[in-house]
Amino acid sequence: MLHGRSDEIAVLNGLLGAVRDGRSGALVLRGEAGVGKTALLDAVAEAAGDLRVVRVTGAEGEAELPFAALHQLCATLLDQLDGLPGPQRDALSITFGLREGPVPSPFLVAIAVLTLLSAAAAGDRPLLCVVDDAQWLDQSSAQTLAFVARRLQAEPVLMLFAAREVSGGLRGLPELAVAGLPEPDARALLSTVVCRPLDERVRDAILAEARGNPLALLELPLGRIDVAGGYALPGALPLAGKIEESFLRRLDGLPVKVRLLMLVAAADPVGDPTLMWRAAGRLGLGREVTDEAEATGLLRIGIRVMFRHTLARSAVYGSAASADRRKAHLALAEATDPRADPDRRAWHRARATEGRDETVAAELEASAGRARTRGGLAAAAAFLERAADLSEDPCRRADRELAAARLKYEAGAHEHALRLLARAAAGPAEEHRDARVGRLQAHLTFRSVEAPAQLLATARRLEPFAPDSARDTYLDAFVASVYAGRFAEIGPAQVAAAARHAPPPSGPARPHDLLLDGLTAFFGDGYEAGTPPLRRALQAFQGDLNDTDALRWLIAAVNTAYDVWDDEAWSVLSARQVRLARAAGALTALPVALNQRIYLCVHTGELAQAAALVEEAAAVARATGIARPPFGAAVLACWQGDEAAARDLIRHAVERGTEREEGHGLSMVQRAGAVLANALGRHEQVLVEAGTTFADGALAEVVEAAAKLGDRPRARQALERLSRSTNASGTAWGLGIEARSRALVSDGDAAEMLYREAIERLGGCRGAMPLARAHLLYGEWLRAEQRRADARVQLRAAYEIFESAGAAAFARRSSRELLAAGESIGTSLTRTVGRPAELTPQERQIARRARDGRSNAQIAGELFLSSRTVEWHLRKVFGKLGIANRRELRAALPETAGVLIRG
Repeated sequence: MLHGRSDEIAVLNGLLGAVRDGRSGALVLRGEAGVGKTALLDAVAEAAGDLRVVRVTGAEGEAELPFAALHQLCATLLDQLDGLPGPQRDALSITFGLREGPVPSPFLVAIAVLTLLSAAAAGDRPLLCVVDDAQWLDQSSAQTLAFVARRLQAEPVLMLFAAREVSGGLRGLPELAVAGLPEPDARALLSTVVCRPLDERVRDAILAEARGNPLALLELPLGRIDVAGGYALPGALPLAGKIEESFLRRLDGLPVKVRLLMLVAAADPVGDPTLMWRAAGRLGLGREVTDEAEATGLLRIGIRVMFRHTLARSAVYGSAASADRRKAHLALAEATDPRADPDRRAWHRARATEGRDETVAAELEASAGRARTRGGLAAAAAFLERAADLSEDPCRRADRELAAARLKYEAGAHEHALRLLARAAAGPAEEHRDARVGRLQAHLTFRSVEAPAQLLATARRLEPFAPDSARDTYLDAFVASVYAGRFAEIGPAQVAAAARHAPPPSGPARPHDLLLDGLTAFFGDGYEAGTPPLRRALQAFQGDLNDTDALRWLIAAVNTAYDVWDDEAWSVLSARQVRLARAAGALTALPVALNQRIYLCVHTGELAQAAALVEEAAAVARATGIARPPFGAAVLACWQGDEAAARDLIRHAVERGTEREEGHGLSMVQRAGAVLANALGRHEQVLVEAGTTFADGALAEVVEAAAKLGDRPRARQALERLSRSTNASGTAWGLGIEARSRALVSDGDAAEMLYREAIERLGGCRGAMPLARAHLLYGEWLRAEQRRADARVQLRAAYEIFESAGAAAFARRSSRELLAAGESIGTSLTRTVGRPAELTPQERQIARRARDGRSNAQIAGELFLSSRTVEWHLRKVFGKLGIANRRELRAALPETAGVLIRG
């Protein structure tokens, strides 16, 4: 019986009822140590006798072992492994060390776990996943389980987490705060421990100190009530410390062998009784000692070795002498099979070692390599960090610290990376390492105004002995200066001046060598000089390029494609960038890649696809705990014409972008704000803001706004600046935008010829939105010229593209112009896209992929869902569209304008 937990039990029983009905759920129980989270999890697991229950408990000492908790949770479900799609099966097999293979994508691992849980819940037995002490999960497991919890939709799976604080990926999941017991229930629980008469003032003191914490009520009185009925005064320790202190008092007086056995159990977080007994045997501890240890009530040995509470484990381990802890770890290392579990053996050996030991350090370095192979970047960094501590050679120590820092950076743990980097920088001077330290330091401060200067200084240091690395660092400086934008102390032109002195490549020019030379000319000599070499570099990036180089440099290449008006390269390279970032689990690069792809999807009119990418970016942020400015979401909201949402997102993006000094993202958002203002007819707003915030990318918006207000001098001034880049580009997109803009400041036949040229050129590029705007502006001009029939043709074309894409503000502007041009009710204005408009963005994505012939498993892998969820969504799609099967999707969801899906 749980005292005072009726409300919490009701919530948990409700979730159990829902999962029995086939609905998924996830909940985080949040509360301080000892407040009763584990008791609630025990209660719900006991009530779930008709469910399949899997359980894992985070262990503080196991947080360095990659996917340790995930493997423990999934161990009893691996009989379902062969039924997973091949890539998912391989990903889990490699992650759990069951086979060798290339590093699997963290997202593929997460989807594989989702599919595994879904398969385990098939039939008439739903699945309950219980994750206790989630604050101590290893980072890889925590990210995966949080990601899975958010993707549950149509699976009969319930995931329950318990944590002291909600952080990282668990943020945003439904929470249930578990507080202390109400006073009457606290008194009732206390009475189960203190059975003899007790002075009421003493009882009140106990209740006040415990603050309703059940474990405190059960533990604090033991040994604290003296023979006179008095009670020790409250100490200065926090409650968790007091509870741990109560466990320590229970250890006092125990035989040395019993305490040593309990220390062995506490030193191995896996809780494997066979391993514990083997280690105990090496220390001369027999089974009779086990019985004495269990008799204390602090330890239970069954299928797993379990302590009464994690604070009991920490009390046992923390109170032991250093020599005894090393003895326990050594026994565990010797008892661990080096072939079956070399990493855990190395982990125990490291903790058994006092002082420096290069042999153990080398073992840890090998473990780091294996951890990285399985996708555990944080674990690999932890192994390397400990290897550095044990390194005898100061140079090797600094090299390992630097390698650990880079892994922490790649894993998104930037603060820890900076600490390791500072240690590496303090090592013996070595020119090449010092330069690499400077380079990583600049990457860690990449969003700061100092990064370009740091990178230029590092590049110059690298020139004498590592020319290719020096060139790469100059390119890093370009990227940093471009992304800092208005905040950069050193802009791209200054980087170009320095990069002119970069050494030539040591061998054949790589694609990023071409990109460096092109950017140097582009920012140093102007559009005409720089655009041709940049176009050649973009062509090279679309050819053969190893994934490591591609992932590193595509951020620069994709941005360059936008700058030189090459939307074909923009499309190809941004798609590859997202795919590689997902596959590598590059959590630092993926949010940037998603944003760049969102901008492309907006350009092509695939707003539903952009919405799905915005959702994915949010999921990545929640799973990693790395919050970024909502640049992509704000740009999408502007094009969707949702003024209220756009206003809030722009405000948030500007605040966060300014705080992080990300000028490039701010420029993209403010340009999108100008697009929305023009769509709404608020041209004055565009011109007011253009003078202080708009970069060259918004010049076309300034031309339109000024022309609509009759301010032709200002429109021509903006057009002159715009044409410098569009003329140099030679692309259909760039020349089409120039023709459209020039038409706005022209009259008569000249204007008409330019509008027609704009439509012809833009029709030959990927830009559905620029094309639709050209139709709209031409139609407005024709109506002003009193050519209403011709105007209706152009305005109808604009309206249909905007409406199909979901660009509501431009669609409304087009419909108003159509009405003014005499379009009769009952034709295009009432010609909506039909029932597909009722589909949600995710339903549209699933329906489109099913229409194109992908299987449920393929769709699930692409959208990070389970096959069951895809099937569930498709049933809803069929109902909304009034169709019976997948074959009818092609007729129900026709393609329009080459890239658009109706709805």
